[in-house]
Amino acid sequence: MQNKKTFEDYGLTPKNGKLTAEQIGKVKGLGFLRDKRYDDVFNVRVITRNGKITTDESRHIARAADLFGSGEIAMTTRQTVEIQGVAYDNIPELISFLEEAGLEPGGTGPKVRPVVSCKGTTCVFGLIDTYALSRKIHERFYVGYHGEVLPHKFKIAVGGCPNSCVKPDLNDLGIVGQKIFGTNLEKCRGCAKCAVEEACPMKAAKTVDGKIHIDESVCNKCGRCVAKCPFGAIEAVGEGYKLCIGGRWGKKTAVGKPISKIFTGEEEILSAIERAIILFRDEGIKGERFADTVGRLGFDYVQKKIIG
Repeated sequence: MQNKKTFEDYGLTPKNGKLTAEQIGKVKGLGFLRDKRYDDVFNVRVITRNGKITTDESRHIARAADLFGSGEIAMTTRQTVEIQGVAYDNIPELISFLEEAGLEPGGTGPKVRPVVSCKGTTCVFGLIDTYALSRKIHERFYVGYHGEVLPHKFKIAVGGCPNSCVKPDLNDLGIVGQKIFGTNLEKCRGCAKCAVEEACPMKAAKTVDGKIHIDESVCNKCGRCVAKCPFGAIEAVGEGYKLCIGGRWGKKTAVGKPISKIFTGEEEILSAIERAIILFRDEGIKGERFADTVGRLGFDYVQKKIIG
């Protein structure tokens, strides 16, 4: 273990009796949330990268829980790891111990929160590399924008396909993987039993006048139809990203609304995310969630700003 750290090293103050509201607030800002059953016991969130940690990091967190907590670990809904039962007096040593493995507490306050991601990279339905994208979002916006104080927390989720297992549309900003494809009617033979029509879970594909037709108002671009036609009537073009804004879960639930544009490159979607965060920072009002900002400014105005 490195040299023992003190409260002063982390801008904190020793206990000296019953904890004050200021002391509790300061450690909350570091990722330590007070266990309401006790005056001076906290559960600490350890940041992961889209829910992933190495086995060495996992062992280090377990050791930290044994040394400084109750020996228990919990998984949060935001894919972070929470060490349970940490006494206030143990906080400096715990932070120092985590730092030895390159780990840190956090994930609280009016900032960009740790990104969550499904396993789209390996899932049979996955359309995009969710782990690669969410890692870039983590580095650029959770780490890179950590010093930016926003009007409220800002949550981001990356879903690999329209199944939306991580509920992207219930986050302040959500990304949904899309399959971009085209229809080649010259190759369509108007089969009596159309493989494309049978494969479509949305019932967006229909044979009309002997040719396959995709209803764009119903199609969710899940890509299940691609390669189903033995004659190649449905052709894959590439991958895309649907961006939903203004969602949230909690006392006031809001379902995010999709931007009209489908983004077609990682850098393009990352730039759009950045414009959304900057808009929220500059035009949001303290205490309001992004859903409220979008509602107050108008979806069309916000969409125009994000598309750039």
